[in-house]
Amino acid sequence: MGKTTDRIKKLASPVADSFGLELVDVEFVKEGNNWILRVFIEDPEGETDLEDCEAVSRKLSDLLDEKDPIEQSYILEVSSPGLERPLKKKADFDRFRDRLVAIKTYAPIKGEKEFKGILLKREGEDIFIKNDQEDVIKIPFDKIASAHLVIDFG
Repeated sequence: MGKTTDRIKKLASPVADSFGLELVDVEFVKEGNNWILRVFIEDPEGETDLEDCEAVSRKLSDLLDEKDPIEQSYILEVSSPGLERPLKKKADFDRFRDRLVAIKTYAPIKGEKEFKGILLKREGEDIFIKNDQEDVIKIPFDKIASAHLVIDFG
């Protein structure tokens, strides 16, 4: 599936850019009997709305019909990534400094694979967070399996 999402990212990124939006992520997953192509977009100012999603969906749908990069039938969904948006690129870790994040790693770091804390900074290839115990943890970017913002309602 990785190749499918890579092909879609190459098509969807310029479409999002043309509306002043950022492509956050692409998923291609099977749910029940249906294949779902999910494209997540975001306004860098944080004001992604339904009109943005509709505009990108229309333009991307036309492009996907023209280029036909996916063999099977699928349902296209374009939406914002939500409040707990994923952090995928190094620039995401720069942009969301001082925010609460959750990070899972491929391999243990100091005996742990799951971390939650305040994103302090990105320095080169390393991400630094501070956990509840005030420990600063250095996580190599290439060891991150997944990362996302966390909304604390407490």
